[in-house]
Amino acid sequence: MPLLFLVGCVFFPLTFALLCWGLQSHASLRMPRPEAVLVASKLVSSVQAVMASTAGYIVSTSCKHIIDDQHWLSSAYTQFAVPYFIYDIYAMFLCHWHKHQVKGHGGDEGEARSPGSTWAVARGYLHKEFLMVLHHAVMVLVCFPLSVVWRQGKGDYFLGCLLMAEVSTPFVCLGKILIQYKQQHTLLHKVNGALMLLSFLCCRVLLFPYLYWAYGRHAGLPLLAVPRALPAHVNLGAALLLAPQLYWFFLICRGAFRLFRPRRSPAPSPPPARD
Repeated sequence: MPLLFLVGCVFFPLTFALLCWGLQSHASLRMPRPEAVLVASKLVSSVQAVMASTAGYIVSTSCKHIIDDQHWLSSAYTQFAVPYFIYDIYAMFLCHWHKHQVKGHGGDEGEARSPGSTWAVARGYLHKEFLMVLHHAVMVLVCFPLSVVWRQGKGDYFLGCLLMAEVSTPFVCLGKILIQYKQQHTLLHKVNGALMLLSFLCCRVLLFPYLYWAYGRHAGLPLLAVPRALPAHVNLGAALLLAPQLYWFFLICRGAFRLFRPRRSPAPSPPPARD
């Protein structure tokens, strides 16, 4: 279905461009360009996450046999969504670029567009977002060929479960938008943080033990015996996918600790000295 890939190539950048235009031109919003780029990129990511998790739910609930059952949506949505990861690398760079300009590190407009300045911003972007860029590159260059070719129509149930990992993405995106607008101490940010923590734990971290358990139930194996029954490359792939999720979950937990810990009241000032 090459047509679905081409549709994805048009859908995600076009949606981003339309949202940027709408956020900047709408009479009640009139967002500056940097804010519009950030909000639009997070909205596109949330749209993709809702579509992916919905497709994953449909596939996983439709496959009664976790190995042999197939659903057309698993292959179709995978091909449609691959361009998103390519687009998102550019969208993240654009957000970083505008943030760099707002902070005043780019000099005047001519200097900001010079090759040296652009390369400096690109290096800073790769340094800050290296893990996310690597994750997106692996999704395109490794996971996509494996899911379309190597699986040979097997394991649609597992692919559907993996698509449902995107359930946590809208909460992550909303959290970044609230931080952008300095709303860290609002009730909305705290509720969203709790939902983000819970959804990330269930849908990204505990997902992998669940997939091992589901295969063990199918094969009649206890959970601890499943890794030994699977080929080494399957365990390696699962470990490589899980590793960044654990790192990001650690960052979320650290942010949640800072958000929910009691704020220390300022120490009382000493009374003025008397003569």
